[in-house]
Amino acid sequence: MTSLPQPPTTPTDPHSPTGHDHASHGHATGGSPGGHSHGHSHSHGPAAPVSKHLRKVIAAVLIPFAAAVFVGMAVLWPGGAPAHERTGVGFDRQTQQGTVVALAKVDCKSVNASQVPPTGDTSTPEGREAQAAQTGECKKATVEVASGPDKGRAFFEIVQPGAPRQLEKGQEVVVAYAPDAPRDLQYSVVDVNRKLPLALLAGIFALAVVVVGRMRGVFALVALVVSFAILTLFILPAILQGSNPLLVAVIGASAIMLIALYMCHGLTARTSVAVLGTLVSLLLIGLLGSLFIDWAFLSGNTDDNTGLIHGLYPHIDMSGLLLAGVIIGSLGVLDDVTVTQTSAVWELHQADPAMGPRGLYRAAIRIGRDHIASVVNTLVLAYAGAALPLLLLFSIANSSMGSVANSELVAEEIVRTLVGSIGLVASVPVTTALAALVVSADRTGPSAAATVPQPGRGGRGRRRKR
Repeated sequence: MTSLPQPPTTPTDPHSPTGHDHASHGHATGGSPGGHSHGHSHSHGPAAPVSKHLRKVIAAVLIPFAAAVFVGMAVLWPGGAPAHERTGVGFDRQTQQGTVVALAKVDCKSVNASQVPPTGDTSTPEGREAQAAQTGECKKATVEVASGPDKGRAFFEIVQPGAPRQLEKGQEVVVAYAPDAPRDLQYSVVDVNRKLPLALLAGIFALAVVVVGRMRGVFALVALVVSFAILTLFILPAILQGSNPLLVAVIGASAIMLIALYMCHGLTARTSVAVLGTLVSLLLIGLLGSLFIDWAFLSGNTDDNTGLIHGLYPHIDMSGLLLAGVIIGSLGVLDDVTVTQTSAVWELHQADPAMGPRGLYRAAIRIGRDHIASVVNTLVLAYAGAALPLLLLFSIANSSMGSVANSELVAEEIVRTLVGSIGLVASVPVTTALAALVVSADRTGPSAAATVPQPGRGGRGRRRKR
């Protein structure tokens, strides 16, 4: 196969500096190879050149923003979650690992597994379950504590026939420890140990990402680890320490956005435009979320978990915590939309270098409309899937659609979904317009991307800076 000719060493475009050939390994960093490798290209071609002046303008906007984000993180850095006395309720219990070492069948009545109501009323679900437990066959599990100061200590756990969690011999479990209870009742099984299947699934996910994405996949996994580190080491402890949840979420989400986008897509003008589009959309989501959470009187304290948080840390602004969740939850999908739209504009410019910013915008916005339809539907279905048990309860109660939507539990999800969706919809025209202006900004004559290569000079092409 004949190799592609190499472009002239001296570029005809004064704004297009020569650079290192990043495409010589068969694929290009940043998604735009500059030449030919293994007989075909692994990406979409070179990105449109961006002048040094325009790169300075982008840097003048983003560098102060990035500096402000990391200064804010330094100022608000919590240094760990505050200590408190455990309540022994819900997730605030002391837990250890355990193993089921023996399992025996016993008569439920003999172990007093459940009491029928004194009135004998079995019309309620609780009464019927109690009656079934009196006549059924239970399991008596011997559980051995496998970690902590009482390692090796054994206790008994009665499992009723209708219990949602059944135990098996040799099964690893999570046991709760209540130091103030009588000795025989200090330990109880609260869950099964799922660490092995979860770790295996995570390993399969990481392998799939690396095999398909190669180095991009590796960088994506590193960015994912960094995102979780910011969430667990900065955002959550800072909120627990009493910092404003909205401010912490905005700073933390911005740090995640900067690190993840530049790590995965390279330090380029294309990525910088995606960052700007994401930032504008996040600001819009924050403003709309703050407005409608206050207007709808959403407290953010709607279930046992949020009630426990409020009880342990009364100083936390629960409505601010709700808004912080909206911002962080929208960030991942926003990244996808803005990067896709920016790439679409760059590729359209490569396909037709003579196309001006208005034509680029019109062509790319048609792609964006398809993206909007699919992403908004995805977001709504994701929230509906998470709230499916709650919606099922309302359906069982024969509640009207209006009363269901008016309840605070569902209203929170509606506001979360619609505010996030508005931000996603707005990100498409904003990012597309920014990308169209940037990619065609300094083009006063024929684009360097359309330079006719000199015949008779084989070898690989040079990749232009963006």
